[in-house]
Amino acid sequence: MTGSRELSGYFAKAKLLKAAASYRQPSTDQLCRCRQGAFRTSYLTTGKSLRRKGTVRVETQVLIIGAGVTGAGLSRDLALRGVANLVVEQADINAGASGANHGLLHSGARYVSNDPVSARQCKDESRLLKRLAPECIEDTGGLFVAIAGDDENYLAEFPGLCAEQGIRIRELQPQEALDLEPSLTKDIIAAYLVKDAAINPFRLTLENLDQAEALGARLLRHTRVVRFELRGGRISRVLLRQRGVEHDVAVKAEQVINATGAWAKNIAALAGLDLPLVCSKGTLLVSQPRITRRVINRLRPPADGDIVTPAGTVSLIGTTSVRLAEPEPCDPTINEVDFLVSEAARIIPSLAEARYIRAFAGVRPLLFQGEAAEKDRQLSRGFLVLDHAAEGVNNFVTVTGGKLTTFRLMAEKTADLVCERLGVSAPCITKKVPLQPRKARQWTEAGKPARKWLQGGDSNDLLLCECEMVPRSAVDQILADLVAQGVPFDLSDIALRSRVGKGSCQGAFCGLRLAAYLSEKKVADFRSTELLSRFLEERWHGLRPVLWGTQLAQEELQEALHCGLFGLELESP
Repeated sequence: MTGSRELSGYFAKAKLLKAAASYRQPSTDQLCRCRQGAFRTSYLTTGKSLRRKGTVRVETQVLIIGAGVTGAGLSRDLALRGVANLVVEQADINAGASGANHGLLHSGARYVSNDPVSARQCKDESRLLKRLAPECIEDTGGLFVAIAGDDENYLAEFPGLCAEQGIRIRELQPQEALDLEPSLTKDIIAAYLVKDAAINPFRLTLENLDQAEALGARLLRHTRVVRFELRGGRISRVLLRQRGVEHDVAVKAEQVINATGAWAKNIAALAGLDLPLVCSKGTLLVSQPRITRRVINRLRPPADGDIVTPAGTVSLIGTTSVRLAEPEPCDPTINEVDFLVSEAARIIPSLAEARYIRAFAGVRPLLFQGEAAEKDRQLSRGFLVLDHAAEGVNNFVTVTGGKLTTFRLMAEKTADLVCERLGVSAPCITKKVPLQPRKARQWTEAGKPARKWLQGGDSNDLLLCECEMVPRSAVDQILADLVAQGVPFDLSDIALRSRVGKGSCQGAFCGLRLAAYLSEKKVADFRSTELLSRFLEERWHGLRPVLWGTQLAQEELQEALHCGLFGLELESP
């Protein structure tokens, strides 16, 4: 039974949330159930062991598999309804498409010709997110531009298609577009202003999880699902295995949600189910300078290489759509990089000679529509909530497809189904309750660290990352969270929660400083050279496809220095 001392702290948090936005307070019974559920799993972060024959047993109301933005949004939605939940993730947050995308908050205009449902959802959800999570968004605005040779029939239809979905646009003369964005080609024949924006997917996911955990939810990173045990038409237990932990974890949950993106088919297979999904790889480039102030879209039906999105101090150029048999491996190729540079340079000529920091790729889970769609670009970007009761598994739900822009709606619809099964009547309140920004999350924002460090004015707060101006105090904030979670971590876990390694050096200098700092603090579970080697190897996957000319020679010199000084090419003892 939950003690009054625990409840008083919980109600204080709920009071703060209520002050932030007017919403319907969950009942006392619901709050108690959430807190009790959290208590049953709290030992996972406090170290209290319930080990029995090598397996730790956990009970919770809802187990969410996948800590991308949808899984994080689900955890928050359920927690705000008073439902206890546990999130497990085989890697770290945003390991899939949630962390490998344009960071584009769609106005909906991109989908008006081939996917009107997604267009309307993007329009509505982007308006909500701008109000509820302004700290995660740079409201840049966007431009759709057509160049000589583009389909003039589509140019004529575009305003009417937007009007049908209620999407507001404003036509510009070509010179007006050039005045707003001087880097655009002078071959523009049509331009429209739209309400696109840039969004930081890492801060968005972290803040959703922060609020969920404040309400009693728990996150287990680096924890993969090994097996489902089925009994009586239900998943009776889920067996988990954590990185660097000797025992397994067996979870008994009333409901299990599969929110694993491109891995959803693999997770469903553990329950003997076959999902109609295909994997589509999208490759993107990161340019060292920021090229435009606004999001730039090519004015044509969705195709490859037709979006340039600003992201703090850089621009993201993409993307492609390549069918994969499995979500992994998923590395960008040189041919894809060459194609993106060539295609994007048609609307922004300077991109042909720009310096690119790295390339990266994510995998979209798309709903397979049989012979109706010959190419992946023709498949819907909409989402689907699959109730597997019809297939004989009564406590299992999959949510898949969708966009970063529509994650909140995906979470709401999934939580509605799960709450109906649990007999929870509390409505979704994520349309009204804003996210609660945390100071430690500001370090994920490109360009922000430099301003914060300069404003801080503490000359003793040494910079560990000079490209992105990340000081020691920021790393200490992040370390405090990671150490508290009790799971082994490395430099990549810190980089995911900051801008470390994302500047022009790509970890060459900051990786070394950070490895030494962690070794000095004795908080890492790996030797400093091993930390550095793992980190640089990961960054190398993104660097390799964009290297040529002077940049290639610089990288070769850097490799020689690292190998000569630290022996990183040698295998660890």
